[in-house]
Amino acid sequence: MLIIITSSSLLVIFFLPSLPGPKFLDQHLQNISCASLSHCDMEYHASVIALCNGTIDTTCHWICENTNFSVRLSFHINQNKAIISSDSTCLLNINQTLLCQRSVTNNYNCNITCGNFENQCVYISITFWIFILLWCLGEISYYTSLGINDAICFDILGQAKQLKIGKQRLWATMGYGVAACLSGYMVDLWSHEEIYKTYTLMLIPAAIFICIDLICCIKLKMSFKSGSTTILKDVIMLLKSKSIIIFLCFATFLGILDSIKRNFLLWYVEDLAVTTNYMSKIKLIEGLITLAETFGGEIVFLFFSGKIMNKLGYTYTLIFCFICYSFRLGLISLSPMPWWILPIELLLHGPSYALCIATIITYANSVTPPGASATIQGLVQSVHDGFGYLIGSLVVGVSYAKFGGTITMRIFSVFAAFFAIAYFLFHILYLKHKTSDFSFIVDSRNNIEWKKPDDAQKHCVVAEIDA
Repeated sequence: MLIIITSSSLLVIFFLPSLPGPKFLDQHLQNISCASLSHCDMEYHASVIALCNGTIDTTCHWICENTNFSVRLSFHINQNKAIISSDSTCLLNINQTLLCQRSVTNNYNCNITCGNFENQCVYISITFWIFILLWCLGEISYYTSLGINDAICFDILGQAKQLKIGKQRLWATMGYGVAACLSGYMVDLWSHEEIYKTYTLMLIPAAIFICIDLICCIKLKMSFKSGSTTILKDVIMLLKSKSIIIFLCFATFLGILDSIKRNFLLWYVEDLAVTTNYMSKIKLIEGLITLAETFGGEIVFLFFSGKIMNKLGYTYTLIFCFICYSFRLGLISLSPMPWWILPIELLLHGPSYALCIATIITYANSVTPPGASATIQGLVQSVHDGFGYLIGSLVVGVSYAKFGGTITMRIFSVFAAFFAIAYFLFHILYLKHKTSDFSFIVDSRNNIEWKKPDDAQKHCVVAEIDA
């Protein structure tokens, strides 16, 4: 049912009408002088902006032989297209009018790049709010299914093979990487290198894969265990452990960092592509980045995640993830063009994201009371994928709008390093010395003994990795 809700919600988005707003015939224009543009009547401009009648603002960059400069322009839209001309375009800043006049002898042989339009009218559009509703419904059902999937996978593997969870997850990663790369190439091919892409072709393979997924779920055979009658009591007892609370807090911090990758990385790549003239191949670049993330990073670290956790322990593994995130975001902020992000993601996506996910869900399974597997997985993933993503999307979005992508990446690179140091200090000063917080408990109802969370890794049976 969750698969049906997720897929149907996201597929319906393809059939929504286009959002209101103009399109440039080409975001890269040539040999247009801004000296012919007059200053806007600001009183009239404010009134037409408020009425949402086709006037929209943006910043355009003149890159000339002898000088470079940027000006704020206001466009009056004709047939949903924006054209730089004296009849439909004016300068918002009177000081920039003087700049254009001083540069009149230099700015005819120029390349002009205009940024995204500032269109507040989008937020009162019915299409926009239907999109938000469908997206939220799809995301809620998707992340709900993740917790259930992990619980089912751990039940099938059994306690002795729980560290093999990464080897199960890597199959999903492989499918994700191949699909992303192929779909990126097909979208660029279908769109004939246009700036505004056509995604309709992707509906066919998406529908096919959804049907295959449903058939596999129907055919899946597993034994259902009776749930605990005291799940709430067991979970509350688990949450009394300060070690668990600290772990959940840092799982939230990792969720904040993961939200950058999920919601803003490709956005940053596209912004970088606009300024470096790579927009014609942007979907191919994004597909290759995703392929590098999955096949170059995720598969390797998911496959060896059990060995890494057994060697380092959960605490030091998470610290390692924070450190890798710090290097990853810092290097991305230094990238001069989209192609440079490809090797960065190839090397650092696996240890920062894939290893982090495997560690979080495996640790959660190690401390799960009997019969509460789905509940605990849901709790852990709700703070990581839910609360962490929520805070991250909000804070990173505000930072991105205010400071831009480069500064935002550097800010959260510093935060990732701070989280690594903080978790290390918590471990040295408190966690490794704590012995009474969650000592051995014997559940007399089920004759099951479960261990202190901090020592769970010492009692795990490590499965041999097949060649």
